[in-house]
Amino acid sequence: MKRVWLCRGREIDLSSPVIMGIVNVTPDSFSDGGKYYDPQRAIEHGFRLLEDGAAILDVGGESTRPGAPEVSTEEELERVIPVIEALADAGAAVSVDTSKAEVMRQAAEAGAIIINDVYALRQKGSLQTAAESGCGVCLMHMQGVPRTMQAAPSYQNLIEEVRLFLKERADAALAAGIASKSIVLDPGFGFGKTVGQNFELLARTQYFLSLGYSLLYGMSRKSSLGAVTGKASASERVVSSVAAHLLAAERGASILRVHDAAEMREALLVYEAMKNYKEWK
Repeated sequence: MKRVWLCRGREIDLSSPVIMGIVNVTPDSFSDGGKYYDPQRAIEHGFRLLEDGAAILDVGGESTRPGAPEVSTEEELERVIPVIEALADAGAAVSVDTSKAEVMRQAAEAGAIIINDVYALRQKGSLQTAAESGCGVCLMHMQGVPRTMQAAPSYQNLIEEVRLFLKERADAALAAGIASKSIVLDPGFGFGKTVGQNFELLARTQYFLSLGYSLLYGMSRKSSLGAVTGKASASERVVSSVAAHLLAAERGASILRVHDAAEMREALLVYEAMKNYKEWK
């Protein structure tokens, strides 16, 4: 049966893994902070990601790296709205990476069709705003808040606690009127987890799939990959990022949120060829 992500009437085909390209319109993101802070450069970067194989562009105006400062609603809007408008006007499937209800509302008006929220629509007004927008939503697990989440992550049972949280947030979204086909879940790799816990999330992906929703994994260039490869710089973690996302795809993840779309697309072509080898002579 065909799997889709229903986003404001637009169906994104998830029968095969799709790439979500990251467009950070921030001065301080851990991997490319400041590189695309200028709106025009961010727009150009978005178009490059589409050319490189991204099916979705995830536009964010507030860094969620550990220790990142909060950004006002007004400043976040100034950063993301021009970028969303330009990319959406060109026909791109645009996601807004935000936890603020007002940013969600104005982003949808500007053409965004997806809301990607690290707080899983727990902030004031966000659940209702998301439901009213008709956008597809991605609900992520995070222990704590970005500024302190990596201070001392602790769980009695990591997989069960993450799974229960995701189920509760999906149920809340359904109760608010968000369609089940509009909901995607994200276990939150790197958000309030140790290195070992992050890789346990990846290894046990099937436990989250059992909830009945498509999964998004966002592991691109993260420090846990550097911890196991010895690559201290985020820009050196392209190969490990591709490997981690390919493992997620093999285990059933549908959306791969990455900085490096071209490299990810190439890996997925090999993965799909392996799955569909009978088509090749």
